[in-house]
Amino acid sequence: MSTTRRTLSAVALAGALGTALGLLASPTPAAADETKEKEKCYGVSLKGQNDCAAGPGTSCAGTAKVDYQGNAWKYVPKGTCTSIRTPYGPGSLEPIKRPA
Repeated sequence: MSTTRRTLSAVALAGALGTALGLLASPTPAAADETKEKEKCYGVSLKGQNDCAAGPGTSCAGTAKVDYQGNAWKYVPKGTCTSIRTPYGPGSLEPIKRPA
């Protein structure tokens, strides 16, 4: 295989890989529509089952350290968050401060 052909193959492969990664990283219209019908509800997820953001020392989904962690949220159907009951009270649309 000639050097030019190898270079073109490498460029084509890099381009295809970049396109594939870009498609994976962008939310699909269906996913965007799904989150429009949901809201972030704090203090209702179980340990390791939050959808994202669980405060300092955590990164994202699945990082809540305890059940019903006040600064961890889960997507729930819009309008239902504050009606969800936990052993510590209802869910909240804002992070909840709870004693450790």
